[in-house]
Amino acid sequence: MTKKTLTVALAQRAPHPIDRPLDAFARDVAATVEAHPNIQLLVYPELHLNGTEHLPEPERADALEAAAVTLDSDYIRTLGAIAAEHGIWLCPGSLGERGPAGEFFNTQLLFDGTGALRSRYRKMFPWRPYEPHQPGTEFITQGLDGTAIAGLSICYDAWFPEHTRQLAWDGADLILNIVKTTTPDREQELVLARANAIVNQNVMASVNCAPPVGRGRSIVVNAEGFVIAEAGIGEETLVFEFDPAHVAAVRERGTMFSNRMWSQFQEGDAVIPMPLYDGRIDPKSWTPRSR
Repeated sequence: MTKKTLTVALAQRAPHPIDRPLDAFARDVAATVEAHPNIQLLVYPELHLNGTEHLPEPERADALEAAAVTLDSDYIRTLGAIAAEHGIWLCPGSLGERGPAGEFFNTQLLFDGTGALRSRYRKMFPWRPYEPHQPGTEFITQGLDGTAIAGLSICYDAWFPEHTRQLAWDGADLILNIVKTTTPDREQELVLARANAIVNQNVMASVNCAPPVGRGRSIVVNAEGFVIAEAGIGEETLVFEFDPAHVAAVRERGTMFSNRMWSQFQEGDAVIPMPLYDGRIDPKSWTPRSR
């Protein structure tokens, strides 16, 4: 019988130093899978493999650029081999990607259980003026073995409601928001995680890095905005069961049996101009795309 839920683990960890081989990362993946053998998807924080905090601050931006890799590199193949060794979906966080024209992106990766790189998402909203990366322009969703449709999201993206709304419209029922928040505004991000879940009726899984670099407090919010798992400050692993049927039910019956935002419009309703985007909301295309 096909499993109808997906066991997801969020690995709240301190960043892996950018100049260290991947052996330590491979050991952490192995230890996490051993501790939680039912894991099907394992997710690490933003720039997890690009930790620069051990370097003098003036050298960090250059170190990030120097370590950027192309997606056909041996480094990427090694990450795929780690996923294949355990037969799991693996998001190793994000890392510096060197684009085909020399661009420098902050790119979230998602490998399947055979080690194939199935999706890459380039952060659309770098935290300006502090992050040196160029912004990506594509929204990315990925089906996970017929259970979840995951929407990829990196840290500051969650502050822009258009981002999660677009992923939901593209069919995502689970948002993998990988985070590297070192500043006091993690408190506000927890509110945003709940708000994005509520207004889009999908599950928000936001995994932050641990001290001494990050503020921790990774969180999982269900499609009605209830917190179903939350980490403390230190290193820990949050494990939860993602149930796509619950997301579908919430969208059908409404949040708390009341609010059905994705069914807001009726036949014949007028188009709503959206001057901010030089666009519009068209009732004919409002409903999310089918699974």
